[in-house]
This record gives sequence, C-alpha cells and structure tokens, in this order.
Amino acid sequence: MEPSALLIELFDRIDGHVRDVLGDLEPDDLNWTPGDDANPIGWLVWHLARVIDLQIADVAHTEQVWVTGDWARGFGLDPDPGNSGYGHSAVQVAQVQPRDVKILGAYFTRVSESTRDFLETVTPDDLDRIVDERWDPPVTLGVRLVSIADDAIQHAGQARYVKGLLSRSGSGSIH
Repeated sequence: MEPSALLIELFDRIDGHVRDVLGDLEPDDLNWTPGDDANPIGWLVWHLARVIDLQIADVAHTEQVWVTGDWARGFGLDPDPGNSGYGHSAVQVAQVQPRDVKILGAYFTRVSESTRDFLETVTPDDLDRIVDERWDPPVTLGVRLVSIADDAIQHAGQARYVKGLLSRSGSGSIH
C-alpha cells in the first residue's frame, strides 16, 4: 500500500466520524454544552476542521479553505487565518456560532476535499521532508500528518460524546 492511500484511509475515517456526529443535528444542537466551560459540538467540529485546514495548507504550501470563500461569516467570525480555536477561552468558544449544520458540514467537506487532494500527491520520500524546525527533533511531514489526524480523531470523539450527552439530556432535537 502506498503511503498516500494509507493516509487517505486514515483521514477518510475522520470524515466518517464527523458525518455521524452531524447527521441528525439541528442548529440549536450545535451550541449545546453539558456544562460550564464545556465545548459544544459546533465548536469541536469547527476547530478540528480549522486545525486540519490550517496545517494542511501550511505543509502543502496552499491557501487555507477558510480564507478562500465566505466561510467565516457563516460562523459569526472574522476570516482570520490564524484563528483555529487553539487556546480559545470559554468566551471565544461561545463566539463560534455556526448558523446551521449545513455550513459546518460544507466547510468540513471542503477541507476534507482539499486534504485529499494533497494526500494523493504524497510520496514515500515526502514523508521525511522537514516541515517544522521549531522542535527537537524537527518535525517531518509524516509525523505532522499523524499528529493532525490524531488531534482530529480526538475532537471528533469529543463531539460524539457531547452528542450522546445531548440526546440523554432531553434538551436537543435528537432523542
């Protein structure tokens, strides 16, 4: 199996997790939280998409999907290419307001397509390319791609967990 096929398989699993989470949600469900300072589903999915978008654009030397369209307006945000949710306070988390499930799913889909386009080009030699010298040892493309996927899978799992809590709470549209 070629590395690109393996990586596509890995990132396609993230797609499946996100689609399962978003599948039967209503707009109000996106901002429900199980408690103070907990991250809602909308923020979790937005954040995982933003991190993938930002980091893939960096290693692929392309523009982020976030800044190539009018995505930010659909989330009540400015199109700041540095805003991925990393380090957000509770106030900043609450400012991420996807207007509906459709915009969140569409942004995630576009990020997934861009990611797949890049992954299809990755060769075995590319995986050893240094993409970040700020670490010791420097980070290779292979390590960065695993890190991106690992982070996204964890956030998708968190979103699925919050969805489960929502369905048991009687507060949302899913029961």
